[in-house]
Formats: sequence, C-alpha cells, structure tokens
Amino acid sequence: MPPSAPAFAVDQIRTLTLVGPAAAGKTTLAEALLQHSGAIGAAGSVERGNTVSDHDALEIKARHSLQSSVMHAEHGGCRIHLIDTPGALDFIGQSLSALEAVETAAVVINAASGIEPMARRMMDYAAQRQLDRLIIVNKIDTEGVDLAALLADIQTEFGKECLPLNLPDAGATKVVDCFYNRDGHSDFGAVADAHRALVEQVVEVDAAFVDRYLNEGDIDATELHAPLEQALREGHLIPVCFVSARSGAGVAELLDIITRLLPNPTEGNPPDFLNGEVNNENSAATPMHAQPDPAAHVLAHVFKVSIDPFVGKLGFVRVHQGTITPGSQLYVGDGRKPFKVGHLYLQQGKNHVEVASAGPGDICAIGKIDELHFDAVLHDAAEDDHIHLKPLPFPMPVHGIALAPKRRGDEQRLWEIVAKLVAEDPCLRLEHAVQTNETIVYGLGELHLRVMLQRLREVFKFDVDTRPPRIAYRETITQNAAAQHRHKKQSGGAGQFGEVHLRIEPLARGAGFEFVDQVKGGTIPGQFMPAVEKGVREALAEGVIAGYEVQDVRVIVHDGKHHPVDSKEIAFVTAGKKAFRAAIRDARPVVLEPIARIHITAPESAMGAITGDLSARRGIVSGTDSGRLGSVTVSGQAPLAELTDYQNRLNAMTAGQGSYALALSHYEIVPPNVQQQLTSQYKAGGEEE
Repeated sequence: MPPSAPAFAVDQIRTLTLVGPAAAGKTTLAEALLQHSGAIGAAGSVERGNTVSDHDALEIKARHSLQSSVMHAEHGGCRIHLIDTPGALDFIGQSLSALEAVETAAVVINAASGIEPMARRMMDYAAQRQLDRLIIVNKIDTEGVDLAALLADIQTEFGKECLPLNLPDAGATKVVDCFYNRDGHSDFGAVADAHRALVEQVVEVDAAFVDRYLNEGDIDATELHAPLEQALREGHLIPVCFVSARSGAGVAELLDIITRLLPNPTEGNPPDFLNGEVNNENSAATPMHAQPDPAAHVLAHVFKVSIDPFVGKLGFVRVHQGTITPGSQLYVGDGRKPFKVGHLYLQQGKNHVEVASAGPGDICAIGKIDELHFDAVLHDAAEDDHIHLKPLPFPMPVHGIALAPKRRGDEQRLWEIVAKLVAEDPCLRLEHAVQTNETIVYGLGELHLRVMLQRLREVFKFDVDTRPPRIAYRETITQNAAAQHRHKKQSGGAGQFGEVHLRIEPLARGAGFEFVDQVKGGTIPGQFMPAVEKGVREALAEGVIAGYEVQDVRVIVHDGKHHPVDSKEIAFVTAGKKAFRAAIRDARPVVLEPIARIHITAPESAMGAITGDLSARRGIVSGTDSGRLGSVTVSGQAPLAELTDYQNRLNAMTAGQGSYALALSHYEIVPPNVQQQLTSQYKAGGEEE
C-alpha cells in the first residue's frame, strides 16, 4: 500500500490524550473532533457501537472503553495525535501509559456529574509527569447543570490557575472565546472579566510582559504565545474549555485551541529519560532529555502493545528524537540484534494508514516484531542501549484469580495465551504459585479480571476454570517429639526392610528445615540416609494435619535397623516418611498463615473507616502518614486470608479513591477456630495414613 499520510514538521504536531472518569463522554468527544476535522465523514455513537476508538468487540458489547485507542486528525495545518482512554479505575493502566505519549493531558469532566475521583487522579498523575493540563467540561447542554458553580468547584479543587479559555453562551448552545476576544457577553457575564484574568495569569511568568501590561493596560493575545506556553509547562495556567460533544457546541473551538494554543513537541516539558541501569532505588542512572530533532539519532518509546490472534503483535510508539522510516534498523532496549522496520502506520482506531516516516512528536504503529514489548525504548545507536524512560507509578495489581484449563494438558497453552494478555496491560500480573501449584493472574479489581477472562474466551477461544487463589498456609510444631517406624514387606522373593528412629524439634520462625544424621554404629548404613531424608522431605511437602507444607523444624535421625538382604532405598523412604508423620502428631502441630504488610492510600476522610475495617479483620495499624492533596497512607499488617476481596471493600469505603499494595511479611499461628476448620476439611478430604 503506498504511503497516504504526508509528513508534518515538528512545530505542526500536537499530541493529547483524553482522560477522566467513565461516562464523561471522552469517546463521543473524540468522535466529534474527528468529524469536525474531516478525518471521518460522520460521527458514530457508543450506543450504535460504531465509534472509531471503541472498535473492540468487547467494548462494543460493554458500551464503554476497555483500552486506549490511538487516532489522528488534521486541522489548521497541524497533525493532531489523539488518544482516547477508559474511564473505569480498573483500567487506569491504559490511561497512565497514554500519558507517556503526549504533551497534553486533557481531563474530561461530565458537567452533570462534577469532579469525580478519576479526574482527581489523572490531574495528579499528569502533574507528576509535568504534562500540560487542559480541563474539558463536556455535556454542558445537560438540563439543570450549574456551569458557573462547577467552574468554581474546579478552581477550589485544582487551584485558581484553572481559568476558562471560553465560556458557554446562549444557554450553552455555543461557546464564546475569552483569550483572543476582549468584549462580548456569555452565560457567565461579561467576557472582559475572563479575558483579563487570563492575560494577567499568563503575563505573570514573564517580567517584561508584566511591565507592558501595567503600562498599557492590555496586551494583544496574539503576542502571548511564548509566555502562554511557559505558563502551561509550569502549571501556572490550566485552561478550562466548555463543550458538548453531542450537540457540537464548542467542538470547532476546541480544535482551534488544540492547534493554536497547545504545545508542540518543542514546547512541552520533555519526558524524563534515564541513562543507566534502573533496577533498584540506588540506581546510578543519570537523567537526560531527548531532543525533538528529526536529524538526530532515534529515541522512541513503546507505550502500548496490542496482540491480536490473527494480526499478531502491534507496538504503538511515540517518537521523541530522530526519524523512523520503513527499512530503519532499530534496537529494542539493550538488545544486541536490531530489527528492520517493515511498514509504519498511523492508527485510526483499528484502521492503519501507512506513512513514509515518523519524526519527533509522531505516534505510529510498528507491526509483526516479536521483540517489541511495553515500555521498551527503541533506538538506532548501540551506545543508547541503557536508556530508559523514568518508570511510571502504576498501581500494584493485587486482586487475584487462579486459572486452570478446562482440558487437561493445556497448561502450557494457558500460560502462553495469558502471557499475551498480560503483555498488553501494565496492570495485569501473571505468576505461578509454587506453594499451591496454581496459575494466578492479578489485576486491579473484579471488573479488570472479568474483562481479561472475556478476552481469553471470546478472542482467543480458550476456556478456563477459575477460583480464588488458595492461601499458602504452612504447618509447624511447637514442642519436641520422637517416633520410630519399621517398614517390612515380604512378597515371595526379596522383601523390603527399613527401620528409622528420629526426634523432631521446632526451629525459629522462618528458619526452614534441618536434617541431622546422628546414627552411630551403622544401624542405618550411610548409603540409606539420603533415602530417609527423601521420605522426611516428602512428608514435609505433603503436610500432616492440614495438607500444607511443614516448615521450621529440625529432624534428628539417631537410630534404626537394617537387613543385609531386604533393606532397600524404598524401604527407608517409607520408614522415614511414616516416622516423621508419627512424631509430628505428638509435637503439638499448628497451622501457620501468611501475614501481609499493607499500605493503603486514600482520602483522609476515609481513615477512620479504613482503620476500623482493618482491625475488624485481625489487622494491626502500625502508622499513618499525610500525603498530597488531602490523602493519607495507612500502614499495617493483616492476615492474607482476610484481604481476598479488599479492593471491593476499599472502593466502597473511599468512593473508588483508595488503592493499596501488599507484600508478604511473615507467618503466624492461625486462631484455634481457623485451625480446626482447616484440619477438619483435610480429614474430610481423605488424609493419607
């Protein structure tokens, strides 16, 4: 297919992502922007399932976005790269990764719903990444909304630097510009007041313009481009725009704002690259910035990966430096072997538009390269092999579900397919739990995992059984004990004989297992001691009272008997195993449960509910720390078994604004009622004798 999209100079490129809560109308707004720019002939709708961005079959069925979608348009002599993102908290990883590809984060707020938790989160994340921020108030024509009160709420929540670039007019059927326009009226009153506030805010970043403003009383807005870009970079100005994506009010004006006022790649804050290893907090990596120079060597970042069972892998790349063309030889991270770029595409939802080159600021797609992976840095110089992008603050996925294939023998295929889904989503995590022999996927919540399972079944045609992950309980002993066992078996020919005498002692928590040979006089020949240890280790792995691995125990083999003809390894494996099982029953065995360290971040107003809930679940609060913007971090410990549905409860206590992270701390003895339940279940299931 011949190239069909022309190249644009760096100063003609604009990049922004639409982020914010669900039902704010981001997808409908993207559709309106594409239509008004002429990129599409007619706007689709979420209800009809024919929008450019929500093209996945599951998104069409759900009627909301489940993943980020890359689009582009041309307006006012500029190319606009636009990324639509999901609004549900469970898919926040898609929104966070989109921030890495743009100069501007456009936070969309539903005029009828006001400021929601997701809007606060995305404003905060965008500020942390030093992106220009734009607030878009959508659905301004909703009946009964008080837009002036909403603007006041925005300024209270996010600061007085949130000033309108335009205002609703004629009952929110249109908008009127406040930046270039000094006169006129709006639904909020005189335009002059809003214009004056904007100009004063912008000139504050430049002393020369302050002097001019004080002397002349006003400055033509067309002269304020440089201080405006500085104010946006520094967060000194956060513009607010009003729009109705459904009626079209303000859409054309928003396109003009994007092309005339938002930064090009040379004007926004450059992303933070690191040169060197970044494996730990003590990394010696040095900060560096890419130069948006099309003639420089290539630096590009893979911010999204899509894996289709029919099309294959597609890597979505933001070019920060240099120029990529079909035929370019690029390295992936510290890979030693370059790959050759085949076709280079601009994306329009699911459709590809082939291009001859992609320069700084461009967002393109590269297909069919197996080495591409999320967060990879692509470069064309071998000496750039240790350049990385500063790590993103992705929330830790801790909501787990255990998977098993419907058909026996499909375990490897299950792992391979789920690994593809995990590769697409930075907030999914796959692991094999050795202790419970389970394949577990962790996500950000129940909805997140449910959608993953839908993709597994409907896209990859793979059926699985699911269950909550088993808690990795352990067993141990609390006092010394001793036992012996003779294994004797006669069956016509050579028999089996082995006798083992042993003692067991408890060790400190976390010490593991010790095997001690104190046999004297050859009562158990040395060649059979490994067999005795093997039998003990088999009993350790199987558990004795509840079927869980035994830990923190010392086993001392001090005597035994053998037969010169009938003694064999198998006999001493069995004797060692059964002697250990007999001893442990007299050593006051107990079940241990994993205790997790938990760190919960939530609004300060929810602290009482969180600490009370934690205490009610056998948890201990160890400390609290005040954070940014009225947040608090609660630290403590709790049994892992009490935290299996914690994200759902935390969402209820914090209106979806809470997050948490878990890490294994140690093991403790379970309460007597829990031990009784676990041991009775084990016996009911058929304890081995």
